[in-house]
Amino acid sequence: QIQLVESGGGLAQAGGSLRLSCAASGRTFSRSAMGWFRQAPGKEREFVAAITWFGGSISYANSVKGRFTVSRDNAKNTLYLQMNSLNAEDTAVYYCARRSSPDLSSYVSEYPYWGQGTQVTVSS
Repeated sequence: QIQLVESGGGLAQAGGSLRLSCAASGRTFSRSAMGWFRQAPGKEREFVAAITWFGGSISYANSVKGRFTVSRDNAKNTLYLQMNSLNAEDTAVYYCARRSSPDLSSYVSEYPYWGQGTQVTVSS
């Protein structure tokens, strides 16, 4: 069994920062690509960022590029998302997800393993 547990969400002011973490357990990272997604109320889940096993390849959604940074510590089985310059449009439940492939993907359907999500609320 693979378990992903997000933490670090909360309330931030516009222009502020938050750092999300995703701890993996079970059949841990196994050279799989991992990603962050988010879902705002009434909207579909959308891609935020993804990173390969060694971190050599990273992809970001245009809406977060230059503000968010994804990273991973394979020794700690932990995925991170540093979010800076937050704005109200970043308000959503943030999910970490793991692929069964080493390749990057921005598609929800290509991630079989998901965490329970952590709420991020940005006040303007």
